[in-house]
Amino acid sequence: MTTYTPKASEIQRSWHVVDAEGMVLGRLATEVANVLRGKHKATYTPNIDMGDHVIIVNADKVVLTSGKAERKLVHRHSGYPGGLKSETYAEKMARKPAQAVMDTIRGMIPKTRLGRAQISKLKVYAGPTHPHAAQNPQPLEFAHAAHRPRA
Repeated sequence: MTTYTPKASEIQRSWHVVDAEGMVLGRLATEVANVLRGKHKATYTPNIDMGDHVIIVNADKVVLTSGKAERKLVHRHSGYPGGLKSETYAEKMARKPAQAVMDTIRGMIPKTRLGRAQISKLKVYAGPTHPHAAQNPQPLEFAHAAHRPRA
């Protein structure tokens, strides 16, 4: 008996939309990374891009637990000596919330050509609207990325 491997022409891609309002960032990122990689499908193959398209709206309303927004540092380097810049996650969320969510999810995708193809199917928007209505995206609910209870 041979193992079934899907061909590129047999892959069915769908569009999903996620409302990130009140969701915990890390839990949201892991679930979205699994959908981008295609791990939610029964025909998942690690060496083929099986993932679906994901649209995240309200990225500016995502939360971090236990005060990590003020403690967790985000680093970037210009490539020059002494070019290390650091800022807290709260500062980055205030400046570019969509990029902060995108970078978190990008860190959970492989750093290969396949990973770059998978991350290109992610669209993140800070507000509640997106320009992908023609693709008819379906809402995507996660069991483990539940909304944080409001206190």
